[in-house]
Amino acid sequence: MAGSVSPSLPSGLMGNLRSHNAGRVIIDEYGINHIPVSGFPGLKKRSHAHGSRSWIKIDQGGNSKILELDKATIMRNCSLPARDLRLLDPLFIYPSTILGRENAIVVSLQQIRCIITADEVILMNSLDANVVPYKSELCKRLQTNKEQSDDLPFEFRALELALELTCMSLDSQVRELEMEIHPVLDELASSINTLNLERVRRFKGHLLALTQRVQKVCDVIEHLMDDDGDMAEMYLTDKKLRREAYALGESYCQTDESGGAGLVSKSAPVSPVGSTGGVQKLQRAFSCLSKHGSLSTSDSEENIDQLEMLLEAYFVVSDNTLNKLSSLKEYIDDTEDLINIKLGNVQNQLIQFELLLTAATFVATIFAVVAGVFGMNFEDSIFDNPVAFNWVLIITGVFCSMLYVFFLIYFRHKKVFPL
Repeated sequence: MAGSVSPSLPSGLMGNLRSHNAGRVIIDEYGINHIPVSGFPGLKKRSHAHGSRSWIKIDQGGNSKILELDKATIMRNCSLPARDLRLLDPLFIYPSTILGRENAIVVSLQQIRCIITADEVILMNSLDANVVPYKSELCKRLQTNKEQSDDLPFEFRALELALELTCMSLDSQVRELEMEIHPVLDELASSINTLNLERVRRFKGHLLALTQRVQKVCDVIEHLMDDDGDMAEMYLTDKKLRREAYALGESYCQTDESGGAGLVSKSAPVSPVGSTGGVQKLQRAFSCLSKHGSLSTSDSEENIDQLEMLLEAYFVVSDNTLNKLSSLKEYIDDTEDLINIKLGNVQNQLIQFELLLTAATFVATIFAVVAGVFGMNFEDSIFDNPVAFNWVLIITGVFCSMLYVFFLIYFRHKKVFPL
């Protein structure tokens, strides 16, 4: 088989190729080219960058550590599909999204991109101005409330902080934009020039992009509030306790079956005499679980209402920020209307001046025509009397003046411009 793959090039040319492509192409004794990985230094780095990424893991105690995790590990531990992890990829720009899954909540709010589970938060490691405060503030709150009872479960506290920092960041950007754009608009209203118009154009583009980001956050929160199923799916602590209760119940059933102390099978009725200890332990487990609101339908509805109130609070904040942007846009539109009015007024003044100049030119043309006629070389008795030509000039001047006054009266009658 090896002999059938013999090279078709002469041996001398083969040696030249080996010497010319040293370190790049390896040709074996059969003439087959082999490209080493070292010839492409960026290939290994790229595969490594896509294979694993730096994450910050924060547990319920507020302890954090940096981990190198690949997509497969995160998908396996958090039970997430690959399309959800693409939302967290910093190489792509996706709009704000909050997704509730079976074992995790995928959060992508501006630069805060994390995966929240019932026990920990896996945060995308970055030096962004929103990521660093989120990590430090979450650890601080978890360490402060470690021994205190909190109505919100762990995943809701992590989600609340992400919403809080996102809304605060957007609101601060709006305030900064207001402080920058108001002086520029006031200056433009008083002095219309190309520089001020260009500055307002840039601010208007920034305003449009910021409005889209705030609007997307509002839409995400509103979508969650409108769907009770999505909100129930986000209650990870509830589902975790339910799974633990079922596992505990099955273990007790298996223990009683193996001990033969009353329960013969899972489907057999429970004897009030036999297996008293196992039944009491199972009842304690279910009562403890019911106390946390995991088996009761009414408690589950209360938890949904609790999450809805949490989302509603930040929806009001983001909607207020959106109203600020709308007011700022209206202020820009009002300034543009004022500029258009001023430009229209200047244009009207130019038109009025042009009408006056045109009328004066027409009158002067009549005077010039009379002077031109008498300037021709022809014989007439009027040239014998020097005073007669003066009367011609006087009569022509009076007629032109009266004609110009007539034009002014006509323009005023037509309300072309006030006089």
